[in-house]
Amino acid sequence: MSIEWVNGAIDALRAWGRAREVEVDADEVRLLCDYASDYLNVNELGDFTPETFDELLLSIYPRKVIAPPESAPESIAAARTLVDYLSESGAVSGDTAALMRDRLDDIAPRMPEALADQANFGMAKTLFSSIGPESLEQAIAIPSGEVPDLGEAPCDCPGCTPLPAARLASPEDLVADLETVPALADDPLPDTGEPLEAWAQRVAALLEDDADRGLYDLFDMLYRVQVRVPVSVIRDYLDEYADGGEIDLDAVLDDLVRHGMIHVTGDTAELTPLAVWGLRRHYLSLGLDAPEAPDLAEADALGLIEGLLEGVPAELAEQDISRWLTGRTPGEAVTELLAAASGAPAVARGIAITIVDRLGSEAEPEVRRYLDDQELRPHAIHWLAARGLPAPQLTQEELLWVSVDMLALAMPAAEEDPENFAENMAASGPPAHMIEEMWRVDHPDVVDVLELLGRSISDGTVAKAARKAAFKARSRAIR
Repeated sequence: MSIEWVNGAIDALRAWGRAREVEVDADEVRLLCDYASDYLNVNELGDFTPETFDELLLSIYPRKVIAPPESAPESIAAARTLVDYLSESGAVSGDTAALMRDRLDDIAPRMPEALADQANFGMAKTLFSSIGPESLEQAIAIPSGEVPDLGEAPCDCPGCTPLPAARLASPEDLVADLETVPALADDPLPDTGEPLEAWAQRVAALLEDDADRGLYDLFDMLYRVQVRVPVSVIRDYLDEYADGGEIDLDAVLDDLVRHGMIHVTGDTAELTPLAVWGLRRHYLSLGLDAPEAPDLAEADALGLIEGLLEGVPAELAEQDISRWLTGRTPGEAVTELLAAASGAPAVARGIAITIVDRLGSEAEPEVRRYLDDQELRPHAIHWLAARGLPAPQLTQEELLWVSVDMLALAMPAAEEDPENFAENMAASGPPAHMIEEMWRVDHPDVVDVLELLGRSISDGTVAKAARKAAFKARSRAIR
């Protein structure tokens, strides 16, 4: 993938949107461009065709993107915005743009079903299907085995609760974004030569002036979750300060948009990059520890995996991974990632396999070398077979091992949300005859996996089989 043309296209699209006051979901459009570049030989905007959207939204997205079916309208909307830009910029003809719009009309009702159909999932996506679509948006913790002595339960005020690391936009982008804030047209920032410092003071003043409306708590929540939230959640936060009165949510949202603090997309909202920057400066002024998230694209493979495991919003994770891959040949990326994955905990190995699954057949020689690695051999076999390349058959033992490995990957999220995990197991969990044989697998997490299944599976017969298998696995380990 050539990230240069994608970056240039996104910058031009943002400028086009600002000039026309068009809401541009730049992250979603970037994802379209990245995947078109990676898999469909799209090397510039003019290479997009109506068929490109068919492949992207009905084939590649269902296979690669961890997204719930209800997210399809956002992807379709971003594709429509991209088509509008392609047409107005002259990248495609008016007739081609019309064909693209017709194609998107046809794709829109079909995409949710394609995203929901597990038969479409690639192995990397399957690894995450039992965790849920937000797997990379949450911190996936690798247990350290140490439990800190907390003493009395800490309060939940900002001073006592650590802030997550925040990813900051570049100063150049932030200064450019200031020009698009509607409220600054009527009440400009003072001309001090330091526009971002002046913006930080404006954010602090906004928080102080509107303390009675609960904005501090609202912004603090949005800063901590670092993902889009339903506007209904915003209503719940503001209702606490309404003293029984009615909240004009639309008016509040419009005011926050006008002040450059949030983006509203459909029924969701998130902080703007300007708001994140201003809030972090405010936290620092209060003496709080407000870390800045590192640029994972500059890390080595182990640093990339560890950074993703610490918790990165999905859209940022996509950008980091794409930029990390751009700095390496496919073979180099495979070698680094699988070397870091070998012997690692299942959750870390799952991240590495997910990234490797993005690469094409040009990485075959490097992937094939890992057929000799006991842990990675099943993943390598699946990778080769999925690309129509010669590959050995998985043995029954290898199939059992990789099933345990996938479930081990799901354990942290299962403990966080056992009900969701139980629902997923009821819909797509391993059959009883496979669970009965898992105790034989030489996997460090096999006992924990079987005990988790025994607690989670709603079918009593299958759950009993899991508990019996867990007992056998424990006995085998003792011997």
